[in-house]
Amino acid sequence: MKKELSIFWFRRDLRLTDNAGLYHALTNSKSVLPIFIFDNHILDKLPKDDARVNFIHQELTRLNTHLSNKGFGRIGLYQGKPLDVFRSLIENYSVSSVYTNKDYEPYARERDTCIEQFLTSRDIEFKLVKDHVIFEESEVVKDDGKPYVVYTPYMKKWKSKFTQQCIDPNPSENYLHKITILDVPSLSIEDVGFTLSSQHIASYKVTPKLIQEYEATRNFPAQDATSKLGPHLRFGTVSTREMMRRAIAEDNEVFWQELIWREFFQQILWHFPHTKDQAFKPKYDRINWRNNEDEFKRWCAGETGYPLVDAGMRQLNETGFMHNRIRMLVGSFLCKHLLIDWRWGEAYFAEKLHDYEMASNVGNWQWVAGSGVDAAPYFRIFNPTSQIQKFDKQLNYINKWVPDFQELTYPEPIVDHKFARERCLNTYKNALN
Repeated sequence: MKKELSIFWFRRDLRLTDNAGLYHALTNSKSVLPIFIFDNHILDKLPKDDARVNFIHQELTRLNTHLSNKGFGRIGLYQGKPLDVFRSLIENYSVSSVYTNKDYEPYARERDTCIEQFLTSRDIEFKLVKDHVIFEESEVVKDDGKPYVVYTPYMKKWKSKFTQQCIDPNPSENYLHKITILDVPSLSIEDVGFTLSSQHIASYKVTPKLIQEYEATRNFPAQDATSKLGPHLRFGTVSTREMMRRAIAEDNEVFWQELIWREFFQQILWHFPHTKDQAFKPKYDRINWRNNEDEFKRWCAGETGYPLVDAGMRQLNETGFMHNRIRMLVGSFLCKHLLIDWRWGEAYFAEKLHDYEMASNVGNWQWVAGSGVDAAPYFRIFNPTSQIQKFDKQLNYINKWVPDFQELTYPEPIVDHKFARERCLNTYKNALN
């Protein structure tokens, strides 16, 4: 006779503590089989030494070691198309329900609709749980029900709706004994078709001191003053609720509002999924991008002849991380100085950034291009030289990542700033008028 159980499907929530979907699965079921699916639709597009796939595999291994040490069941690791995996699971087990935490990206929504239709046709409940954000979808909207497209009023409404109850933990860790003990598949990183990466994802650092000093230090790339929290929120190795609790405990508005920015972009992508590859302001899709491939390659390689731009790109290529202040500069440089389509830059970041999250990446790229919600005006063009005076006056960041910037071998500037600025303003004006 088939074993009767519920399934919990791990996705971007790789933790056993304060995991809302896992908590609901464990407290509403007698027996739970946790699974993770290495989805070929996603994996097939990635380089075979992708640090993020390595990170996911390492985290799943760590969780399974913890469960084994406690004498509980394990997370089953599967690979393929999610629909095929679920077909196989319901053949082998008597599945009463499937729980998972919501993912708001367009592909995830399509995938989940497909899985829900399949499971419902087999009389199996598919339960999607909010976990990744504090407020989702249409929970923070204008009084007329329309979504906010400007951050500040969104943030104010977000705070007006917020109560301490919103960040109460879901103590999933107290019910792990309900994870069923079964002989479930295990996969090595090689089994998944990947190799070990030379890059690794750093631990996050969210100390009271970092939060308290965040506003004063966050703009200076030479200082190790950022939390490195991005990948951990992206893959859910830490609970968003816990990070909100820490920010509020330190009474730091700036750090708290950075977390709210993330939710702002999540709801923008939810309401306007077309923005993943179309301008939020349609007239910006009329811009006559130059899209010079040689210049794009030089930008990617950090060989533009502008040291602060090059430092950011070399840091990204070597480590999978780039300081947020520098992300704005390199993004603006690509779109405004080189007149290269923001989608090219967005795709490059998607391949390289450890903390890549579609909502924030698209939102920020459209911001620098001027085409997005609450965007910088098109005539705001960062001067990549004067930015050094503001944010790397001692050249510590540049010296670290572009040690050759005073050598004869260092390239001449790819374009003159004044010329590029005029060209950009004329190109944008022609498109927008």
